[in-house]
Amino acid sequence: MANTPQSKKRARQTLRRTEVNKARRSRIRTFVRKVEEAIATGNAEVAREALKTAQPELMRGVTKGIYHKNTAARKMSRLSARVKALSAA
Repeated sequence: MANTPQSKKRARQTLRRTEVNKARRSRIRTFVRKVEEAIATGNAEVAREALKTAQPELMRGVTKGIYHKNTAARKMSRLSARVKALSAA
């Protein structure tokens, strides 16, 4: 358990940051899920629009430290490829 005042404060800050990060991660997952649902329905136009709104959210997750840069890039690449394949079909 935390003994020094500094370690007690760091423990409080960690709890606060954990809650904020959890909310951000959940928000990003919601945007990504909307893209995946649009792909599943087969509607290319809705999928494109959902992808356009999901991309800034993913990148914001990178700047806030939720995701690593390459992780977000990989997710965007895979979603983009699936939307593009849906548009081509």
